[in-house]
Amino acid sequence: MNTFLDMAPFQKIWLQAQAIFWQRVLSWAMVAQIVAIACAILLAFRAARAIYAWFDRLQALGSKLPELAGGLPFLKVINRTIRSFLAFIFVWIAFGVAEHYGWPREGLHTAGIISFALTMVRLLTGQMQNRFWARVLAGAIWFWAALYITYLIDPWLNLLSHVAFKLGKVHISLLHLTRAPAIFLLLYWLSRNLSMIWRFWLTAASGLTPAVQILLSRLGSIFLFSASVFLVLHYLGIDLTVFALFSGALGLGLGFGLQKVFANLVSGFILLADKSIKPGDVIQMGDKYGWINFLGSRYVSVITRDATEHLIPNENLITNEVINWSYSQNLVRLKVAVGVGYATDLGEARDLMLETAADTKRVLKDPEPSCRLLGFGDNAVNLELLVWINDPQNGLGSLKSDLLWGIWRRFREHGIELPFPQRDVHLKPIPEVRIRTGLEKDLKE
Repeated sequence: MNTFLDMAPFQKIWLQAQAIFWQRVLSWAMVAQIVAIACAILLAFRAARAIYAWFDRLQALGSKLPELAGGLPFLKVINRTIRSFLAFIFVWIAFGVAEHYGWPREGLHTAGIISFALTMVRLLTGQMQNRFWARVLAGAIWFWAALYITYLIDPWLNLLSHVAFKLGKVHISLLHLTRAPAIFLLLYWLSRNLSMIWRFWLTAASGLTPAVQILLSRLGSIFLFSASVFLVLHYLGIDLTVFALFSGALGLGLGFGLQKVFANLVSGFILLADKSIKPGDVIQMGDKYGWINFLGSRYVSVITRDATEHLIPNENLITNEVINWSYSQNLVRLKVAVGVGYATDLGEARDLMLETAADTKRVLKDPEPSCRLLGFGDNAVNLELLVWINDPQNGLGSLKSDLLWGIWRRFREHGIELPFPQRDVHLKPIPEVRIRTGLEKDLKE
């Protein structure tokens, strides 16, 4: 009697699955492979401890130096992936040994692919801010891992390679379009993190000046990103010479539309090359006074003493006058003007001002402070106190305030008055004037 659904094919598949399970999974060969996998995982955990200690030292160094903090997220991602990556390495070694001697290696093959896929998921998605695309990328990685585990990768690749089209003289298949974004993402991630490592090394161990470090870091980032784009285009088989005419027209349009942007970019490289401004310098531009926190591609970040951050375009620093208080050295002279009355003993006033300078913090003993006479004004004798400091990044206004407070207190204690403008007003008498009116004239007549 025929049934609606013939179960014979399903029973045959079930019997074959049982045979494979009993012969390959529940076998002494699989037990040996499981032991090898466990040993590889144990070795990976042991080897990761030494690498963790090195990462901890790098993170401690990055926390002390703000300019190294940009590499800390990358170190955290590497810290999460090092165990699975080492496990993949050790499993791959065991797989090579088993392949050399002709031993069963299905379990090692599966464990190696899983450990590699786990490493790639943690490595590529650990720094992604958008978790939706992170899950999409993780799903794609696990999909390819499943194809490799089930040995379906070759039929899948053949299917993608046969779906193709032509773009001019370029033959592009669906396999190329599938691999190209993955290759670009991988190369972009690699170039970005290599740029972080390059910048980290320049800052920590190169011994170069900050301006040269930033210049080399920018050039390295541009080179790595450009190389990633060119490699992907070369993989797709696209001749780069076809972009010559297009790039010329595009460059002409961008030259007019983005001339300010390019001017700032070029100015940024000039500032880095001539080392006139570098991170940590104290500059003054117009009424803006502060220390340089960051040198960007388009702007310079200047933080003032009131914690206000000004983003100044690089072109303004090239074309306008800029006072760099710490260009060649941090030694700066501060001038404080003080006026005293004409009845004041100028020698005593000078000694009190020098005592104030000597007792004020941040004022250097060498070069020693000095006081000079500027001239005789309308209301006061004008004196000037000159002091030297070597930390202009801590501000000049607070030091000037401390000096004026000290001078005021000492002048009060010794009876020296600070003059203020005075004016004498003289009233002259008005002569008597007789006003004759028309009525008075009529009365006389």
